[in-house]
Amino acid sequence: MGRSFLFLEGTTRPGGNTEALARSAAEHLPADVGQTWLRLSELDLEPFRDVRHDGDGVYPIPCGDHRRLLEATLEATDLVIASPLYWFTVSAAVKEYFDHWSGWMRVPGVDFRARMRGKTLWAICAHTAKDPAEVEPMLGTLRLISEYMGMRWGGELLAYGNRPGEALTDEGAADRARDLFAGVAAAQPVAS
Repeated sequence: MGRSFLFLEGTTRPGGNTEALARSAAEHLPADVGQTWLRLSELDLEPFRDVRHDGDGVYPIPCGDHRRLLEATLEATDLVIASPLYWFTVSAAVKEYFDHWSGWMRVPGVDFRARMRGKTLWAICAHTAKDPAEVEPMLGTLRLISEYMGMRWGGELLAYGNRPGEALTDEGAADRARDLFAGVAAAQPVAS
């Protein structure tokens, strides 16, 4: 099985700066690398509910878009979180996605945590921070999730972008987009 990238769009604005950055970076993936794109705001997902301490604490097998998202997550070798910087962290849709991981780890027979081990997590973010340190809380969150799940950290693509299209004109953004996935062709696939 070869590499398969799941791009998770956490923006509520189709065609915005973060999506433009992600699509620019994806153009440089090798042709034999699979790509799946999901806009989290377009999926019909129930809000996460913590039932760990209710009854047996077991979560049901997801259905509908929830199941589609779980399956896409498990099938991918690489997950790309494409989220604008909102209040120094990921968007609400991305946070909700990660909250669902807590439930997926408790769905009988899914073995979610074990199947996530060894996958690679990436970040793409358009931001309006004047100081790059303001993006670090978001990156820190994603790196910690990666570490906790036994995943690899692939790296990040950041660019300043306020008005539509501005991120792609950020100095060096085109080069950073080209280089983000530069090592993917040489990397070995990960079995899920």
